[in-house]
Amino acid sequence: MTDAAGRNRLDEEESPYLRQHADNPVDWQPWDEDALAEARERDVPIFLSIGYSACHWCHVMAEESFEDEAVAEVLNEEFVPIKVDREERPDLDSLYINICQMVRGNAGWPLSAWLTPEGKPFFVGTYFPPEPKRGMPGFRDLLTDIAGSWNDPEDREEMRTRAEQWTRAIEDELESVPDGPGDAPDEGLLERAAEAAVRGADREHGGFGRGQKFPHPGRVHVLLRAADRTGREVYRDVASETLAAMANRGLYDHVGGGFHRYTTDRSWTVPHFEKMLYDQAELVRAMLAGFQATGTARYRHVASETLGFVERELTHDEGGFFSTLDARSGGEEGTFYVWTPEAVHDAVDDETAADLFCAYYGVTESGNFEEGTTVLTVSATVDDLAERFDLPEAAVRENLEAAEDAVADARGERERPPRDEKVLAGWNGLMISAFAEGALVCEDRSAEAATDALAFVREHLWDEEDGTLTRRYKDGDAAIAGYLEDYAFLGRGALNCYEATGEVEHLAFARDLARATVREFWDEERGTLYFTPASGESLVARPQELTDQSTPSSAGVAASLLLALDGFFPEEGFEAVAEGVLETHGGRLESDPLQHASLALAADEYTAGHVELTVAADGWPPAWRDRLATTYLPRRLLAPRPPTPDGLDGWLDALGLASAPPLWASRDAENGAPTAYLCEGFACSPPRTNIENALAWRER
Repeated sequence: MTDAAGRNRLDEEESPYLRQHADNPVDWQPWDEDALAEARERDVPIFLSIGYSACHWCHVMAEESFEDEAVAEVLNEEFVPIKVDREERPDLDSLYINICQMVRGNAGWPLSAWLTPEGKPFFVGTYFPPEPKRGMPGFRDLLTDIAGSWNDPEDREEMRTRAEQWTRAIEDELESVPDGPGDAPDEGLLERAAEAAVRGADREHGGFGRGQKFPHPGRVHVLLRAADRTGREVYRDVASETLAAMANRGLYDHVGGGFHRYTTDRSWTVPHFEKMLYDQAELVRAMLAGFQATGTARYRHVASETLGFVERELTHDEGGFFSTLDARSGGEEGTFYVWTPEAVHDAVDDETAADLFCAYYGVTESGNFEEGTTVLTVSATVDDLAERFDLPEAAVRENLEAAEDAVADARGERERPPRDEKVLAGWNGLMISAFAEGALVCEDRSAEAATDALAFVREHLWDEEDGTLTRRYKDGDAAIAGYLEDYAFLGRGALNCYEATGEVEHLAFARDLARATVREFWDEERGTLYFTPASGESLVARPQELTDQSTPSSAGVAASLLLALDGFFPEEGFEAVAEGVLETHGGRLESDPLQHASLALAADEYTAGHVELTVAADGWPPAWRDRLATTYLPRRLLAPRPPTPDGLDGWLDALGLASAPPLWASRDAENGAPTAYLCEGFACSPPRTNIENALAWRER
């Protein structure tokens, strides 16, 4: 028997989610060789429970079942119970949630899976109640039934047969590729994806679908890019309707900034209240693109507020970004965020200001959430309120601002939601990109938060000597080999830092990450990028991540990153890898481009090329930055460089390049003045010392 047997080992883990279960009577094990060896030695199934710290129903199932002594007795005697944090181990989550989706038609967290001692699934589900309810079996009864079947030789054989069948299904779904490469999608793919987005759009409430509303930032980028390409206003309209719904309704935290995970209703009113770092990152980028494409100042304002929220509440003292805020505080979901008229009036001394706040944000006695409380949504316009309250619009705005400050102060006295303080490389990469973009677009933002976070990840998670990335940092401990998303997302973040700051060290780091991506994840024979590293743990299948889920497709972001870096480092062969991915999966993209939004965007960059803007100057001229802040440039690739040949030679030495890449070559500053060169479609503008003239060349 291994040393792991007979005790709960989660107090030895750094994951806040795993530590939440360290006091359970269940003898929880982390996913490691000791736990797997115990299952093999005892010849018992594994019960695998996958969740994350901000997951509401994970908390519910823990309280109902995992804290129950009788349930624990069955789990401990008949199974090896293993608990996994999906945010630390997205590879395991991908394997078992996919089979749950295939078998049951739905999936989510907590994910409950029963596995053979070899890790092959034979029964899956999500939340199970303690007693039978709404057609679901009671959890303890289910455990007893599964244990009884495993101990019956005939039933066990049937379970093993099912496990083999399901494992083959996982391999077919996640690991396999077409027999031979096809063609990369053509330029029409972008518009076909946009058409699919329009067909699935909720034109009444914004967003996509007719039920729960999830943010789909990749679809927003597809629509905005297609609108720019074709001039079709319906694409821009659907994107703007979606952005407006997310900015003005209950998905957004109107008091503290930042976005919740999703809403439970069609009208974007009542959210699940957890706040995930990746949502903040990707929605900031979508809002900033929306501002540039439509001129709607609200989107930039919301993006800037969200960056402020991340700086205040999700930033490590040394610069990295934490993962999540829980949905619950004091054991109840949403109590930190909801309001009643009485609570608003208690917080706001001025009665008129309090009444205006309630009218603007829809705070009523009946409420829109539990027990008469209200999730804030923008429910009136300033001019409507000016007429209703017989006040000048300026006075309405002044009163609202004062009330918002008072409400924020009052909320600060409430019990705060717990914070998951692990720092994940990939999620930090997404947020670094958002802060870098904010530095280019928002007047009140600099790139410092982006570069500080990048430095933090480099210090704690990057091994310079081996060229490898570790996924998670927590309280001085770094663990878990990085996945494709860690390398790709962080690589894009480093590239975006270079674009925002003009500092060559960030470009060099992006190249290092791209090289490691090719080395660890590219399978040349099969023409694909896998999600797990070639040097990593062997699981029942080696997954790919081709579709956008709660985060963008790591394969799509990697392809996009490699295409961009090829312009600086053509000798590395990055474009050939991206091309291989797009050719291998071209059939998938053509059949369902919208589910592969990030890959579709990469395919568009491959077929249409980047809009390259080289700027030879000592840093970004402020007036140029201001002009770019309001300019939508789809497929944009910024390539700042020193103004003189001598300065450029220093950069080439730092990068180990014998000669300048085409993006920089012969593009010096004219007569010492900042100079722009804009290229698109294999044609380039003359050197321009006026940014307006450079941008106008694109519109010629």
